[in-house]
Order: sequence, then C-alpha cells, then structure tokens
Amino acid sequence: MTDNIYIRNFAIIAHIDHGKSTLSDRLIEFCGTVSNREMKDQILDSMEIERERGITIKAQTIRLEYKSENGKNYIFNLIDTPGHVDFSYEVSRSLAACEGALLLVDASQGVEAQTLANTWLALEANLEIIPVLNKVDLPASEPERIKTQINDLIGLDTSNVLNVSGKTGEGVEELLELIIKTIPYPIGNSKAPLKVLLIDAWYDSYLGVMVLVRVHDGVIKKGMKVKLMKSKREYQIEQVGILDPKPRIVNSLSVGEVGFITAAIKSVSDAWVGDTITNFKEPALESLPGFKESIPVVFCGLYPTDAGEFDKLRDSLAKLRLNDTSFHFEIESSAALGLGFRCGFLGLLHLEIVQERLEREFDLDLVTTAPSVIYEVKMNDGNITKIHNPADWPELIKINEISEPWIRATIFCPDDFLGKILKLCNEKRGTQIDLSYVGKRVMLVYDLPLNEIIFDFNDNLKSISRGYASFDYEIKNYKPGNLVKVGILINSESVDSLSFIVHRENADHRARGICEKLKGLIPRQLFKIAIQATIGGKVIARETVSALRKDVTAKCYGGDITRKKKLLEKQKKGKKRMKQVGNVDIPQEAFLAALKVDIG
Repeated sequence: MTDNIYIRNFAIIAHIDHGKSTLSDRLIEFCGTVSNREMKDQILDSMEIERERGITIKAQTIRLEYKSENGKNYIFNLIDTPGHVDFSYEVSRSLAACEGALLLVDASQGVEAQTLANTWLALEANLEIIPVLNKVDLPASEPERIKTQINDLIGLDTSNVLNVSGKTGEGVEELLELIIKTIPYPIGNSKAPLKVLLIDAWYDSYLGVMVLVRVHDGVIKKGMKVKLMKSKREYQIEQVGILDPKPRIVNSLSVGEVGFITAAIKSVSDAWVGDTITNFKEPALESLPGFKESIPVVFCGLYPTDAGEFDKLRDSLAKLRLNDTSFHFEIESSAALGLGFRCGFLGLLHLEIVQERLEREFDLDLVTTAPSVIYEVKMNDGNITKIHNPADWPELIKINEISEPWIRATIFCPDDFLGKILKLCNEKRGTQIDLSYVGKRVMLVYDLPLNEIIFDFNDNLKSISRGYASFDYEIKNYKPGNLVKVGILINSESVDSLSFIVHRENADHRARGICEKLKGLIPRQLFKIAIQATIGGKVIARETVSALRKDVTAKCYGGDITRKKKLLEKQKKGKKRMKQVGNVDIPQEAFLAALKVDIG
C-alpha cells in the first residue's frame, strides 16, 4: 500500500501551443517511465488527429516514479490537459483529481486568453498553482517581461518562477523538486469508508469500459462489490490498474492514487462522470461534490451523402460516443437530405474534430447543416421551450419572447489591431465591458451573443490580427433578443435544412445572400423556379432561376401565325402544369455551398 505522503497529483494547464505536451514528454523521459525505444514526441496525444493538428483533445493521465534529492521515492500522477476553449470541460474534470497545477506560460508570447481561463478554473478548484516559463531557449523569449505580466494580470508571486525548456529539458529536475515542495500531498484516510471520484470513462477494445478514478478515502481492490452513489448502480471490480502510459494491472489503489478500474460496465453512459464510487457493504454517508455535466452549446445536422449509409452513420456515432461522451445525437429527418442526426457539441472545433473523425475513421461522406445554438422561446401561454433546430420553431403568433445565449469573451491582441477588433465586436452586436493595457498588448472584455460567434468570429479575428490575437469565452446568461426564423422556399416548398435563426436587423442582408447563392447553384429546369426567403408568411428576398427555352415552333414551316400562337399557348400551359407537379432536385454541392454562406 502506497503512503500518500509521497504522492503528488498535478495537471499542466496553459494556452494552446504553449508546450504542455512537450514538457510532459521531458518529465516522462527524466523519470524513465517509458523506454528510449518506445519514446516519441507528444506521447500522451494518442489520437492520430491530435498528433496531426498538434493539439490535445482528450486529457491524458500518466503515473511517474521519481527518486528525490532527499533519497525518497515519489509517485507523480500527471494529467496533460487541452488548451482550446472547446475542451475546457476536460480541463475542469482533470483538475478535480489534483492538488496542484503547473501554469505554463510561453516566455515569448506571454499570458494569453486561455492562460487566464484555465487559471480561474484552477483557483476555483482550490489548487496550488506553480507558474512556469517555458520555451526559454528561444531567441525571442523575454522571461522578465512575462513574469511582470503574470504578476499584473493573474496576481501570482513570480519571485521564484522557474525557467524551463520542454524542448531541451532545461530546468526539468528543478521543476520536479519544486512540485514536491510546493504541491500538497493528498489528504484522506485509508481506513475510512471508500470514496472514489469517477473522473472519466472510455471504451477499450480489449478491456471494455475503463473508468478513470481518484481515490479520496479507503482502498479499492479487485473483487470488491461497489456502488455508484448517484446512478445507484452496483458492480463487482474485475481489474484495478494504473496508466504508465499503457494500462498496468495492480492489486489495489489507495488514498490519493489515480488509476483505472473495469467492472463489467456495459456502456460508457452507465458510468456518470463526477459520480462517487463507494463500498456496497460499508457505503460512505455523503458523496463527493463531483462537477457539472458537459452541456452542448452548438448544434448541427449530420447527414450521409448517400442515403444508404444512414445505418453506418448511426453505428459510427455510437462507437465514437464510447470515447467522447461530451457530444450528443438524436435522429432527425429532412425533406431535402433524408434521414440524419441532430448533434450537439461543446464548440465549433469540437464539431470539426467529430466530423473529421467520422470521415477518417469510419470512411463516411457527410453533409453538415449550418450550426445553431439553444434558444429559449417563451410562448404566449407562459410555457418556455428550448429550441436548437430551426425546423422546430413555433408559429410567430404563438411567441411572446425569444432569449439567446450570451458569452463573456476575453481577447488579447497587440495595440496595432485594436481598431479593427473593436469594429468586429460591434458588428457582432457586442457590448464592451473592459479595455486595459498590459505593456503593448490590450486585454478586451466583451459580452457577445453566441449566435454571432459560432460561424466565423474566430477566423475573422485571426485574419485581421494576422494570427496574433487570442480569444476565450464562457457562457454567461440568456438575454431577450429580436430574433426571427428565416425560412427558405424553393418552388413554394419549404427546405428546412437551409432555414436559420438570425437577428431581425441582419435578416434581409443574409436572406438576400443565400437566395443569390442558391440561384447560381440550382440547375435550370423547363419551368421557372422561385427561390424565396420568408419570415412568417412575409417574403423578404426572392430570386428566380429562369426556365430553359425549348423552341416548339421549330418544325412549324409556313402557315398562318395562329398556328404558332396555338403551339406557344400549349407550351405555356404545359410549363404551368409542370411547375405545379415538378420536383426541384437541389444538388448536394448546392447545399454544401449554401451552408457555407455566413447565415449566422
């Protein structure tokens, strides 16, 4: 049994690309956890897409063993966390298993938006924070200036900040010693009733559902019958193990240890993240606080390009959800696209990652509808309905008030780009909360509607700041807004997949944009095709695809003019009848191109 005095549990938190995974590599290398033959860059980024994009998507845990200068052996449970705002849920979940955090700051770039956001998460979790300057080997590094920045913006003491390099390994040994001295050891009683926090769950093709746990009190062993306190489910522990980084079976896990268990759990959804595991025979009286469930904020429809692949898409989504419980899906149908799924994501990058994994790992060709957010619609009868699919929008006369989600955005940018960024935020209906200077950089705080952010805000921000601006946000609250549903009619038939929710001020401009786009994409027929955008029963924009002309008088040689007129009149009646019964097939590429229009 491990003495918990010699255990340290810590996470590495930072902004995107500040070197978390590289520093993790050096710590693993220094402790000799992985042999030189097995060692590779970003060893904890196990997914191919993580390695390709150079980002961490899933938080990863590894157990390190280290012999200190004082001659004692220590166990470090290190958690490498994502840096992107879409995966802040992964960060908060990881911090619940720790007593401390390494706050990694790039010695050349300094404090960025996500640096601040992750620091607040660590402070909320009452963790001991160790600020660390990384990439000090770079010629552009300015350690003294960045220390002042950390002090001014975050308020952390920087008098003993360590300078390290994840690339060269400089300062790694000193960092391990500082972790021992600064981060408190886990407190708990191995003889008390079992209290284990369920941190994560995923599916392994060999071991089945694996549950990542942190022991707070008691000892968890193989063969023990346990109970999940919130879900009220009972299981028998089949295996207990640790990750170094591959699964390694051990006899038991005691106070402060982080490891995994398997217990014949049929589905990942049966293991609620944040639940407390206790002994079935001698249960704990109170459960651990746990943490909030992940709540999807962006929704879109995923449809197979080939309608015959619907079953394959359903199976693929179910398999993907085994390893990522933070996205949700349910069946929906569309007159234009057939059967598909309405999916909920934590943000646009999350949506992009899931879509790419479906196409790459399961060989699917997908059509993605325009993203939308959750709106609160207050009806005239007092009922409040939450809607994320424009197809479910109630009739205009039944609606009393519509509220939309707003975010609190923090933007860091060089002073040179301030004017353009202020203009962008104001165009997106933003309200300025704060503007302050940190050296030559500006920290902007804005309240913005999420509806305006999910399409192209981040792309535009990076474009106008030449990539120097960083952006982070948190969901604040719902505010009433003058929002309307713009429906699209093709040949008088509604196309739900192209309808969207928009602020009334922007409705005309965006409706005209999509109608013009569709006019150039829908192939001409033998009859005129009307493309209309409507709010309620009122048409606010219209384009017409002109009919293909067939010369019916070509074979009419000579004779009276009335003969030609009869043929033309007959053609006119035929076109009118064709328009009433004819179907307009909208090609798949027309949908794809139309959905790329800024209709947010």
